[in-house]
Amino acid sequence: MLPSSNHFTRAVVYILLAILLFDLQGVIIKFLGERYPVQQLAAFRNIFGLIPSMLVLFLSREWHSRGRLLKIRQWRLGLVRGLFIAIAQFCFYLSITKMELATASTLTYISPVLITLLSIPILKHDVGLWRWMAVAIGFVGVLIIMAPGTEVFTPYSLLPIVASLGYSLSTVCVKLFDDHVPTALINMYASIGALMGALAILFATTGYLGVETSQDWLLLLAMGLVGGFAVLSLINAYRLTRPANLSPYEYFGIPFAFVLGWIFFDEAPFEKLIPGVFLIVAGGMLIAWRERKRRVDATPVITE
Repeated sequence: MLPSSNHFTRAVVYILLAILLFDLQGVIIKFLGERYPVQQLAAFRNIFGLIPSMLVLFLSREWHSRGRLLKIRQWRLGLVRGLFIAIAQFCFYLSITKMELATASTLTYISPVLITLLSIPILKHDVGLWRWMAVAIGFVGVLIIMAPGTEVFTPYSLLPIVASLGYSLSTVCVKLFDDHVPTALINMYASIGALMGALAILFATTGYLGVETSQDWLLLLAMGLVGGFAVLSLINAYRLTRPANLSPYEYFGIPFAFVLGWIFFDEAPFEKLIPGVFLIVAGGMLIAWRERKRRVDATPVITE
């Protein structure tokens, strides 16, 4: 077995790769969003994103060792998770077509705070004083960036928050699956549910718009593959170490999005992000610190 330090190093590489791929996917969506409805982009994201999802499943040793089962007891929950993701995708994709890439991406990093709040009614978790402080700090950061009540505020600023809520719900619901269900199979059900949800949103609203060029087809394919492999990298990262160990590295997505927005779209929203971005990061870091400390305190001391 590899030393634990090597596991952690690999996990950090995977999480940074996943974050970069997610932001690159955002660049493609923002570019295509000028010509195609985001509902259609979300549908294609999930169609082509099934390729990496199937790859993850069929390469999963855990799935093969359990007899390659495809049906799970909580299949409805698996599909509902996908619906949460479809709603989140629609809201986030629309937000990055209406806002700066870095601003929309930064607002989604309220997710650690939302996961903490959602874990109370769904998982019956107790939240102590430190975590409530983190929740308050994170929300203050979001409010500073959104600037409600000022001329800077736009209703589109709410979309990344709704997207983050959808993603957070899907994350919390993972804990409700039976322990023996392979992670790859849970991911496959989510991908199918997200595709069903995206198609329903598409045909209930704008309908299908013909793809104009072969270049656009390539970009749509790239969007799905990039997003799918980002999920694959994310899964690999969290299987190598505890989530609390990786939380601080997730915030590299903010400078990644800022640099990509500046390169491709000439965006540099310093005045919108500062100082709110620091409070959002501080809230998430505080939650990660408390989670790590709780696990350390709960570990028994072994003496010889």
